[in-house]
Amino acid sequence: MASSSGISSGTSGVQNSCSEEDLQQQLMDMRKRKRMISNRESARRSRLRKQKQLDDLMSQVAQLRKENSQILSSINVTTHHYLNVEAENSIFRAQVAELNHRLQSLNEINSFLTGAVTGVEEPYFINEPADELMNNSWNYLNVHQRIMASADSLLQY
Repeated sequence: MASSSGISSGTSGVQNSCSEEDLQQQLMDMRKRKRMISNRESARRSRLRKQKQLDDLMSQVAQLRKENSQILSSINVTTHHYLNVEAENSIFRAQVAELNHRLQSLNEINSFLTGAVTGVEEPYFINEPADELMNNSWNYLNVHQRIMASADSLLQY
């Protein structure tokens, strides 16, 4: 009986050690599962963060493209306005040149007529006497009305 009790006690010790090993194995399996679940959750959070970053960057790209489009539109409007102003300035420059030329011609005519009436200066392109100029009513009116104008006074209007 002693031998059977020794065997039975040895068997129960083996059973106890197997159950302890089983418990340790189960405990290690549970820890592995917990780590695996924790790792999966961490990976999921990481993917969500990356997706949020990507979404934020995509919305920033859309916003910057919109701003870029508005800036380009503004540049186009400003360029169009600039070209219109430049064309208008060219017209004004041509008009100023023409008016300066007319003013110079009128001043030459005025000095000629003034010289012809006073007798100080000889007319250089008409061979008629000064009396005939006085008889012409148009010339007579214009001789007594001085034309004093300059480019500055013309540009005021």
